[in-house]
Amino acid sequence: MKYSGRLAGSLTLLVASMAAQAQSVLDVRVTPANSELKANVEGYIGSLGDRNEEALLRFSRGAEEQAQKAAQALGYYQARIDSEVQPGESPRLLLKIEPGEPIHLRNVTVRVEGPATELKAFRVPKSTALAPGAVLNHGHYEDAKRLIQNQASRYGFFSGTFSKQRLAIDPQAGVADIELVYNSGPRYKLGKVHFEGDTPFDDELLQRMVPFNEDTPYDSELVAELNQALQSSGYFEGVRVDAAPTAAAQRVIPVEVQLTTRKPRTMGLGLGFSTDVGPRGKANWTRHWVNPQGHSYGAEMELSAPRQNVGLWYDVPLDPPLTDKLRWAGGYQYEEIADTDSLSKLLTFGPEWHSKLPSGWQRVISLKWQREEYRLGDDSGLSTLLMPGISYSYLKSDNKVDPHNGYRLQFDAQVAKEGLLSDTNLLHGNVLLKGLTTVAQNHRFLGRVQFGGSATNGYKSIPPSLRFFAGGDQSVRGYDYQTLSPENADGDRVGGRYMVAGSVEYQYSIAEKWRVATFIDKGNSFNDLKLPSLKTGVGVGVRWVSPVGPIRLDLAHAMDDDGGVRLHFSMGPEL
Repeated sequence: MKYSGRLAGSLTLLVASMAAQAQSVLDVRVTPANSELKANVEGYIGSLGDRNEEALLRFSRGAEEQAQKAAQALGYYQARIDSEVQPGESPRLLLKIEPGEPIHLRNVTVRVEGPATELKAFRVPKSTALAPGAVLNHGHYEDAKRLIQNQASRYGFFSGTFSKQRLAIDPQAGVADIELVYNSGPRYKLGKVHFEGDTPFDDELLQRMVPFNEDTPYDSELVAELNQALQSSGYFEGVRVDAAPTAAAQRVIPVEVQLTTRKPRTMGLGLGFSTDVGPRGKANWTRHWVNPQGHSYGAEMELSAPRQNVGLWYDVPLDPPLTDKLRWAGGYQYEEIADTDSLSKLLTFGPEWHSKLPSGWQRVISLKWQREEYRLGDDSGLSTLLMPGISYSYLKSDNKVDPHNGYRLQFDAQVAKEGLLSDTNLLHGNVLLKGLTTVAQNHRFLGRVQFGGSATNGYKSIPPSLRFFAGGDQSVRGYDYQTLSPENADGDRVGGRYMVAGSVEYQYSIAEKWRVATFIDKGNSFNDLKLPSLKTGVGVGVRWVSPVGPIRLDLAHAMDDDGGVRLHFSMGPEL
């Protein structure tokens, strides 16, 4: 009996505790139904907490006043509001609202005066919500004021004021008049940029990173671009840009930049895997700045079973230094080709001019000297070529790591002339087109097309690095890496003059980071354009979106040449 009494007491305390924690309920009923008004009233009043019946009765008068304000904010100045408290385990405050006829706008004047009228980018608020006859909404009126003020702050009209800002309401007549007149005053300018901090760089180099000239009309986006430019230069660990209108003299705002230089050297190590090359390791070392002119240099290495390479580079910033540079690059690569005893030993060196065009295209003009010792089946040789080249690339993407919509365009061409430090005549080119679109959030469609070709009067003298092979993770899945190729009399894969490959893929998102995919790939490399035999691979796959981009696992079936099923593993952005 003693035990039962303790249990009953515990249950009584538990029930009392639960009752004390029961939340009061707000029940808003609008007749006729008006979801916008209902939501606005609920937002004005907020949570009722754990008020009991008596507390709700005391609160009900204030709730009616809050509901009245919420109704007026949406133009309902004749609303009838009644409240009722309903007892129960969770007491309920019932608000019954009859909004009545709303106030309509009669005369509306929204105007900007002064120098801002000469700026096309400065928009005067114009919407049907602020047109005569529209229902009064205080939020739209405040939004119009805020839009004008925000634009004034962005474009440097810091002395601007509203010469008239009037909202006149006649509840009896059911009409309201709006008069908003903004006098912008003169536009401020950006002054000279001053750099501070212990940096090793010439002021001339830093000034070339500034995206505007002295006395340029103020635009906060230009200040943000300056900050972004300095951050992306790779020279600095910390950047702080101050352009305070309060410091202006004769409406010219000084721009002060505080810089903290990064450590001059960094090193990176990485491991990866793909079915094209198997396990691979990467390493890079960078000297981010060498001298006051901002020169830099570095080295990068890659090691895998079929391919090992090392590259060196030295960069000289041009104008503008963030997008244009002169790079001196050289490297050595050893590669076993097409899973045979064919191999290539390639040595390259030459200058590259990297630039970003106003249209957004990336352009690289190069002059590359290469010496390649190779064996392809029973073909072997030593090739020397001096090749001027040019490439263009353009990327439009809504996300660098995991885009949902976008495309990539890439074109490159190289040429060599026999007798000009070259063993043969050659014209060599590549085209890559990629596209991605997402429909209804979960449905993704990807497309890829690749073309490659060469024209020469001595194809046997063309080294493997300039011949075309197909097959593998990034070409035609279902076939091993570089196995789609013309063969010699002994059955050795020796590469082709031309290559074409394409892919269509559909992905469906089954969870936030997971997708399933199905695809069709088609392509081959060949020597005759008249009757190219294209190989087909089909398959299914799984995608996991990692912090470095999607990781892809595919099972692909080769539809030709008695092909079997192959596993493909790769990673990186879709575009």
